[in-house]
Amino acid sequence: MKLYVKLLVLFSIHRNVGEVSAFMTPSKIVRPSPLTRLGVAEMNRVRKTKTESRPFRERKEIEILAPPIIETITETPVITKTAIDIKKKTQVREQTQTETKSRTGFMAAVKVHGTSLRSCSFGESVTRAHVFLKTDGRPMKARVELWHGPENPPQTVSVDVEDGSIRPFSCIIETPGDSNAIAIRNVGGIELPLYACIEALVEKTGPIEEIGQRMRGRIVQGGAVYSVPCPANVATVQLMLHTHGGPLSARIEVLQGPNNSKQTMNVFSEEGLDRPFFVVVDTPGSGHLIRIVNTANIEYPLTARVDPYVVDVPVANGDPGMKWS
Repeated sequence: MKLYVKLLVLFSIHRNVGEVSAFMTPSKIVRPSPLTRLGVAEMNRVRKTKTESRPFRERKEIEILAPPIIETITETPVITKTAIDIKKKTQVREQTQTETKSRTGFMAAVKVHGTSLRSCSFGESVTRAHVFLKTDGRPMKARVELWHGPENPPQTVSVDVEDGSIRPFSCIIETPGDSNAIAIRNVGGIELPLYACIEALVEKTGPIEEIGQRMRGRIVQGGAVYSVPCPANVATVQLMLHTHGGPLSARIEVLQGPNNSKQTMNVFSEEGLDRPFFVVVDTPGSGHLIRIVNTANIEYPLTARVDPYVVDVPVANGDPGMKWS
């Protein structure tokens, strides 16, 4: 029994010493890595994952997505340029081929944008030109100039209309000699375009000669005012201003009501005999008054002729129907 106990004690001591010596062995001092418990395939996979860098993967993804972006950039400008060219041609065609109804019928109109200038020249056979301006219902501020050679405007007309659709501007400009051109300048804002028509006339006699032979004029001294009331049955009025060789400078106002100006025209001509001013004014409704002011000096009188141009027959016959103005 004592021998058995001694052997058991020796065996326990030997076992503990073996475990301690095994733990203190130099090869066992470093804690074993968990990778030793993985298989070869798993170790290769982990090693490959650790060796790959994140920037390399991102650069690889960018290289895959790059070709579609380059193709889009190279193809888009060609299609866009073609579409823009077609759109520009369509806009130019619309601007140059717009038809506007004038006193003589339909004429091709040119769209003049705000703060822009359009000019029209013609040959020696043209004796006078019919100028017609209108808008789509907005105010109209324009300047019509007759050019006779470089930097020589012998006649200018400034127009200011409250509504260019109800009261369009229609005048006749004499063009004696050669090298004549008419310029139309839209002095309104860019949001106020207008439509301009110019018709060249080659007849020897025109409305200026006809109205001069048909009626006598009223002499308006320099600084004086001449007013003519318009009856309700008069739809349009024709008006002519001229001098006996001196310069012409006048202001024409179309009033409806007390001091309610609907249309204003400032006229200047270097020679009021060769280049008189003839205009047709619309007077829709009732209560219109034509006021002519000679803005020249007292030594430069002018002669004014005012005559009805279109008379409204139902109003003249006393038609009891309603009439909007």
